[in-house]
Amino acid sequence: MKKSFNTKLLFFIIATLFGIVLSIPSLFQTQGPKITLGLDLQGGLNLLLGVQTEEAIKTRYSSLASQINYYALDEQILLDGLSAFGDSVSFELLDSNEKAKMDSYLKEIKGLDVIENSLRYTLTFTEAEIINLKNFAIEQAIGNIRNRLDQFGLSEPSVTKQGEDAILVQLPGIKTQEDEQRALELISKGGHLQMMAVDEARNARVSSMTQLEAESYGDVVLPFIEDENQKILLKAIPILDGAMLTDARAAYDQNGQPIINFTLNAQGGKIFGDFSGKNVGNRMAIVLDGKVYSAPVIRERIGGGSGQISGGFSVQQASDIAIALRSGALPAPIVLLEKRSVGPSLGADSIKASMVALITGAILVVIFMVLYYGIAGIIANLAMIVNILLVIAVMALFGATLTLPGMAGIILTVGMAVDANVIINERIREGFRAKENFIKSMENGYANASRAIFDSNLTSLIAAVLLYMCGTGAIKGFAITMSIGILASIITAIVGTHGIFRMFQNRIIKSGNYALWFGYKDKSK
Repeated sequence: MKKSFNTKLLFFIIATLFGIVLSIPSLFQTQGPKITLGLDLQGGLNLLLGVQTEEAIKTRYSSLASQINYYALDEQILLDGLSAFGDSVSFELLDSNEKAKMDSYLKEIKGLDVIENSLRYTLTFTEAEIINLKNFAIEQAIGNIRNRLDQFGLSEPSVTKQGEDAILVQLPGIKTQEDEQRALELISKGGHLQMMAVDEARNARVSSMTQLEAESYGDVVLPFIEDENQKILLKAIPILDGAMLTDARAAYDQNGQPIINFTLNAQGGKIFGDFSGKNVGNRMAIVLDGKVYSAPVIRERIGGGSGQISGGFSVQQASDIAIALRSGALPAPIVLLEKRSVGPSLGADSIKASMVALITGAILVVIFMVLYYGIAGIIANLAMIVNILLVIAVMALFGATLTLPGMAGIILTVGMAVDANVIINERIREGFRAKENFIKSMENGYANASRAIFDSNLTSLIAAVLLYMCGTGAIKGFAITMSIGILASIITAIVGTHGIFRMFQNRIIKSGNYALWFGYKDKSK
């Protein structure tokens, strides 16, 4: 019988080679793309963090006040009583001739409600803008935390939104109490850098001044980092903040002490230079997360848009603060809602138990398929092995993280892959019972079985996609391996085994021994 080119066999061979080559690094820990083990398999830290989004709104109002203050100074517009509250910004315009200019500027600010009473302005954000700010605060917090952890050097940290205002952080590989504490501090560090003017006129009374009295002057009382009992009175509206920061690096001063060098963008550099030029002889405080690190006297105009932060840091502290500054300030305070540690020994036990389940299940399936379907069972077992290799290979190629539910997904795909071959073999057997020749039995068997396999796999794939879209980390791990396994089973069962049977079709026809090849015994004989 003349054979046509066996494209299905070629495709199966290519898929098999792909699976073998890309799964070897993960299976034997050689060089190349590997699957990363998840928190539950290698141990680590699981954190549920709450984002205090209301504080993000307050910060935005403070930033708005600073923005208006800078605009007024730049345009030489005289303002009085500029102050930022938790839910508004207010000020009075001293020159009515500047009203049109100020109105035009405020219209350019997105989501702002402006209430005017003569020359008195009260600014609030619209409800829609507040919702946007809260959502943005969570998304920004996720991005900043992820950036910090990437620079921390952790392998495959997972940072995802959980519910309305919570963040789930999974840190595989955190094994010591010291690493755990450092990671927690790095995540929760606000990273809010501000340059603030010292209220020299009233600072002498700061030790006896309450925060309420300071607020009445438009000031704020803040402690020094080295001694929290030592206070300083600062203008509440900052000169500039960390949003204008472009870089921050840990370094050493001339005495060998760790410091942090920072660089500002063009706008920040201009503001920094203008302020320092106009305030020679006065002090300017460098504030990080509500603590004053230094308040040097300005000796001359500071150009170049750069500066340094000193404060008796250790090398590690300087490095972590620099990471926090580079990654961006958290838009709102983070609170720890839940902490769960998974020890490396527990992860090893999980891997061992999963491998025992996988190997035991595979062996039982192999034995059953060979005893019941003969050589067709051996071919089905080969397809099952290739299926597992393809799952590992695809996950390794995309750098996916394998979790314990993901292992369950792989075990499930073993059953699904064999199930497809069972359906195919039974359809071929039906052809034998109908006294059809092998070619017709095989082709009809695959045609009829393929429809059922596609339908069942499609519904399973839809379920897996929904699990991935709606689930959290562990559920997503299961959904990923299940989805890859479903697609791989279509390749191995429908395409791969079909190609193998076509390769052996002449031998099968010549032998006529369907009992050997398919475990089928003709009871009519």
